[in-house]
Amino acid sequence: MKRRKKINFSTVGFALLLAVFTISIVLMPVQAEARNIKVGVIDCYSGPAAVYGKDALNGFKLALQEINTKGVLGKKIEFTTRDTKFKVDIALNMAKELVLREEVDVLVGTINSGAALAVSEAVAKKEKVPFIVWIAKSENITGKKGHRYVFSAGENTAMAGKSGGVALSEKPYIKYWIAGDDYEYGHALADASWRNLKARKPEVELIGKSWWKPGEPDLIPYITSILAAKPDSVIFCTGGRSMTNIMKTIKATGMVQKVPVYLHSATDHAVLKPLGLEAPEGVMGTADYHFYFPDLSANKRFVKAFSDAYVNPPGFPAFHGYNTAKFIAAAYEKAGSVDKEKFIDAMEGLKIDSPVGKIEMRACDHQVILPMYLGVTKLSPKKGVAISTDIHTLRGTEVMPSCKEIMEARSQ
Repeated sequence: MKRRKKINFSTVGFALLLAVFTISIVLMPVQAEARNIKVGVIDCYSGPAAVYGKDALNGFKLALQEINTKGVLGKKIEFTTRDTKFKVDIALNMAKELVLREEVDVLVGTINSGAALAVSEAVAKKEKVPFIVWIAKSENITGKKGHRYVFSAGENTAMAGKSGGVALSEKPYIKYWIAGDDYEYGHALADASWRNLKARKPEVELIGKSWWKPGEPDLIPYITSILAAKPDSVIFCTGGRSMTNIMKTIKATGMVQKVPVYLHSATDHAVLKPLGLEAPEGVMGTADYHFYFPDLSANKRFVKAFSDAYVNPPGFPAFHGYNTAKFIAAAYEKAGSVDKEKFIDAMEGLKIDSPVGKIEMRACDHQVILPMYLGVTKLSPKKGVAISTDIHTLRGTEVMPSCKEIMEARSQ
């Protein structure tokens, strides 16, 4: 009779544990590679500024529909959104949740420059997650506060300020008044506009300033006070929550008939659309996108696709959202991996085809190079809204600070 071999259960248990551990190690990268690319979107989806956040998201979704038909690295790009309610603290909390709990690969947003700066520093830089800003325009985002993990897919206040400086320097106005929203974007735009105007026309004088809280509902008292000071021209520096309201107030007070007005984004469709044919005429403005200009086949295709999907033509936020998705897809294809550091390397100097032609994400500061369009508002009964007329185009390289200037600003 044969004796049974004694089984050493501790040895068997260890072997099984080792096998399970080995299999899990082998499968982990496979499982990580198998999941889709996740984008976390933080923006304002409630209150007056929501029109811009929703427009950007719709442009982003339109591009993703095109991208996901083929996929990126054998994956699809998916996204999840969070409402910042135009508040910095909420934006920070939402960004942290998306990065730490949802484990998104890329962060995107937001319309609020203060929120963009906070998320850039406290989340993107700290957690080493790429953050693409698509509406917020403070030049500090990619300027003196810029770093490896933040990008801007839209024009900034340095570009807008230089465009405004060019436009106003050719006018005969000497005495100026500056007014706008009392937060990061308003002050950054005011500084850039005045800095560039003064450089081109040293004899100009700033005779006063007015600041109000973002979203201030009644701007008529401010306009009344400004008109009483009798400036030669007024530079408005209002952000998303106040853009349409200031245009409505300009019309209600007949301000343009009394004093020339310049307002960055005054000619943008997202600003003018809510006013319809009640928008003020004769307001000077700058923008980096119009659905009717430039007259390119790529722009016509974009406008048709967006209008078919969302009824109305796109404004600048939709343009930025669309380009953001295209940049993300192109960067992953170039990187050949979902690795965050490789993604950032791929984004630097990356060029994509956009509705306004080929655009580039400048390597030195992660700021997109875009043309700017100077124009004046005029009602168009045919389109049912006010549009920009007498458009003058400035190339992106003409309105951007140099890489040397960016590095000097960051070193201070």
